[in-house]
Amino acid sequence: MAALGADVKTNTARTKHRIFKREDAPLYVMALPGAAALIVFAYLPMLGLMIAFQDFNVGKGIFGSSFVGLANFKFLFSTTDAYTITRNTVLYNLAFIIVNMIVAVALALMLSELLSHKTAKALQTVYMLPYFLSWAVVSIVLMAFIERDYGMINRAMGTKIDYYRQRDLWPGLLVFVNCWKNAGYSTVLYLAVISGISSEYYEAAALDGAGKLKQAVYVTLPHLRFIIGVSLIMAMGNIFRGDFGLFFSVTRDTGRLYPVTDVIDTYIYRSLINIGNVGMSTAAGLYQSAVGLILVLLVNKAVTKIDPESAMF
Repeated sequence: MAALGADVKTNTARTKHRIFKREDAPLYVMALPGAAALIVFAYLPMLGLMIAFQDFNVGKGIFGSSFVGLANFKFLFSTTDAYTITRNTVLYNLAFIIVNMIVAVALALMLSELLSHKTAKALQTVYMLPYFLSWAVVSIVLMAFIERDYGMINRAMGTKIDYYRQRDLWPGLLVFVNCWKNAGYSTVLYLAVISGISSEYYEAAALDGAGKLKQAVYVTLPHLRFIIGVSLIMAMGNIFRGDFGLFFSVTRDTGRLYPVTDVIDTYIYRSLINIGNVGMSTAAGLYQSAVGLILVLLVNKAVTKIDPESAMF
């Protein structure tokens, strides 16, 4: 009997530790298309990273091109513009993260206090609309305001200012345009979290004499810390990636603005078009991805020490 009991326990333990269970077969079948798509579109293309270490030749292909080691990376960082494009990329992304988060949280807090649900829904739609516009459309809208000959601003003021040659104007203008286009999406995201907060917290805070401002500080914001933390971690992973559409289309790729608008992505694009160096472009993409991964891990670790519940993993 003892031996029989031991066998039963052993079989039970094997069943518990078995990875693929017969009863889970339908779930594996459902997951198969997604897993296949992930492998085909995410993992197989990683073979192309070999190009970053090659003098790539289209005729010879990936496996036939000559190996050049880190030469493509040296070429990328030996240019005199390396400091400028890196500085612009990092500083713009930091500004985007800070400004967009503050504006999105503020808008979400204001929308959550509206008594009329119809008004709140209408404003949500208004805030979200720019997010669905392409940067090409946004550039045309902006051009309608600041174009030298037919722009609304110059026509209203009776001037002929060429705003596409005013370097000092563009850092603030790019931050504003990016916030106008993207803050609405984050606003809806934060508002969804706020709508899930129990009214009992606000009632208890009101009984303690807390006004709307204190309720927002001591009730709403603490409930938003998790989604804010995750958003911050994800954003830091892309801090070395410039939004190509924003910096290329909105600025109309104006050469005079390069010192304040050129980022890694636009610089690599022009290098690829002018030089045709695929290896350098791949090296830049690998560099951005590697730095992004490291930053995600570091920021997540920092958030874990500050508030473990707000970390991603």
